[in-house]
Amino acid sequence: VQLQASGGGLVQPGGSLTLSCATSKFILESYAIGWFRQAPGKEREAVSCINNRDGSTYYEDPVRGRFAISRDVAKSALYLHMNSLEPEDTAVYYCETSTHRGLGTQVTVSS
Repeated sequence: VQLQASGGGLVQPGGSLTLSCATSKFILESYAIGWFRQAPGKEREAVSCINNRDGSTYYEDPVRGRFAISRDVAKSALYLHMNSLEPEDTAVYYCETSTHRGLGTQVTVSS
């Protein structure tokens, strides 16, 4: 199962970043899929997910209104558009289904 996150980097507070997850059309059409993150010394936490059947989305409170999840089935890709980034958003971000997790991408928010 391919779930490869990319697009992380260093960004200043208040900045924006878009993460991408390369996966497959089968995965996007068959499973709910989402983004999770893990900061140093902290538990892994959910960020956002998207339903495979109707495309409905869900966001955890810390990111609601700032992040947007989307998918492009034709491109076999999942995205996380992150705006108004805060130092607390610093973490390794992973794209995941209920049964699979891919390699993550580091996001660092710092001045």
